[in-house]
Amino acid sequence: MDPSSPMIHVDPARSISQVDPRIYSGFTEHMGRCIYGGIYEPENPNSLADPNTGFRKDVLDVLKELNVPIFRYPGGNFVSSYRWQDGIGPKHLRPRRPELAWLTEESNQFGTDEFMQFCKAMNAEPYICLNMGTGTLEDALAWLEYCNSSANTHYANLRRNNGHTEPYTVKYWSLGNEVWGPWQVGQMESQDYAKKAFQWAKALKLLDPSIQLISCGETGYADWDRVTLKKLAPVVDYHSIHIYTVSEGNHAVNVMGPAAAEKALEISKSLIDLAKIEAGLDKQITICFDEWNVWDPVRAPGEKGAEEHYDLSDALAVASWLNVFVRKADIVKIACIAQSVNVISPIITSPKGLFKQTTFYPLKLFATLMHGTSLDVHVESPLYMGQTVPDWVEKLEKNAGGDKKLTKYIDVSAVLNESKDEVRIAIVNRHATEEYTIPIRFGPACEVSGGKVNVYEVWSPDLKDSNGWDGERVQTIEREVPWSGEYSVKQHSFQRQSPIPYLF
Repeated sequence: MDPSSPMIHVDPARSISQVDPRIYSGFTEHMGRCIYGGIYEPENPNSLADPNTGFRKDVLDVLKELNVPIFRYPGGNFVSSYRWQDGIGPKHLRPRRPELAWLTEESNQFGTDEFMQFCKAMNAEPYICLNMGTGTLEDALAWLEYCNSSANTHYANLRRNNGHTEPYTVKYWSLGNEVWGPWQVGQMESQDYAKKAFQWAKALKLLDPSIQLISCGETGYADWDRVTLKKLAPVVDYHSIHIYTVSEGNHAVNVMGPAAAEKALEISKSLIDLAKIEAGLDKQITICFDEWNVWDPVRAPGEKGAEEHYDLSDALAVASWLNVFVRKADIVKIACIAQSVNVISPIITSPKGLFKQTTFYPLKLFATLMHGTSLDVHVESPLYMGQTVPDWVEKLEKNAGGDKKLTKYIDVSAVLNESKDEVRIAIVNRHATEEYTIPIRFGPACEVSGGKVNVYEVWSPDLKDSNGWDGERVQTIEREVPWSGEYSVKQHSFQRQSPIPYLF
């Protein structure tokens, strides 16, 4: 096989796991213009907000295109000094507080009840991150009672007095955010966090045994993850990890960045297995990858609102991220892109309107079309062997076996759809200048009929092309092409193909 000539081998009999729709979830933090001026803008001068809720109608309409199943809230770093009690009750009585994560002021005009109303409008489930910085276990139990209790008790009655008779039944609760980080209010050592979180988990489950708890992980390949999983595996349902990839002005570095996440998921799975073996556990623990995205903090500093202006290269990196989640469907069950509006987001707003960033389009294609059973795809491809961020990816790649390489120029995931009559293939050509004609071969028990396939392509002539107020240069182009057993991919492009029918 000529190493410069790629080939894709798909066998619908070789399944990995069901693709969990929750991998297409979102994240809303009190950071920059994500909430205020993004989701929530009751004083919008152009009447774009719903007069009853204050939500931006145009923002919600566009977010609904992404079929977001879960929204994480209220942070992020913000949560580590957040008093949830400040954000409930009559708005004119809510205190204004200094905000320590991003050194701003928090008006508390948007809080728990508004977030629940937003989730209901989006037909999404809420996911709450608890304050393990300045917060106490008493605060956490009170928040859980306020949200979930149907008893005749103080915080349940307070929710009723605030106009919300029925419990919100919030299922997902995480035990802090990035507690390992020096930027975090309330940073802890791994052993100290694990001991504290274990006690919190016991108490929270006593109050509501139905909830699912998420431990605060690091990158998935850090010793923090090993230590915390060893202690918390008996009491949690998910382990969270956070990774952002950067461009450093280099397209190859940008699109190969998700290789770190793929390796992190492999390592995390082994650490979970180790913790379960050592504790003698017979339960499922999977990954909640509840912060991920392309974020270059030099281009978009967090303290200035992190408003990344994404280009085509970033869209291809996001498509590569999503390929990772589909390929690792056996271990990653929830993933939340950070964030949903304005802050490193697929949507940018102004008081007059909004536009969809380049990253919106691959995200929408995956969220609406890549469901079903993840397939074990064999890809032969030219390899990238240059600089990576982090640099350990490059070092591992030098010694990896051929099919274990994570930095292939042709990056692929595939699913067998829910009705089991169609294979859908997502292909990213990450090479900046090379086009390829790729044979697509199927397993021996599979017969592919002729006909046409639908192709959804995200492409533009220049990798630096971006979208903005002057127009959207990067969008999805849909077309129908004859099926010939191979497909030609443009340089630096993403395409998703379907249907490819088959018979066993």
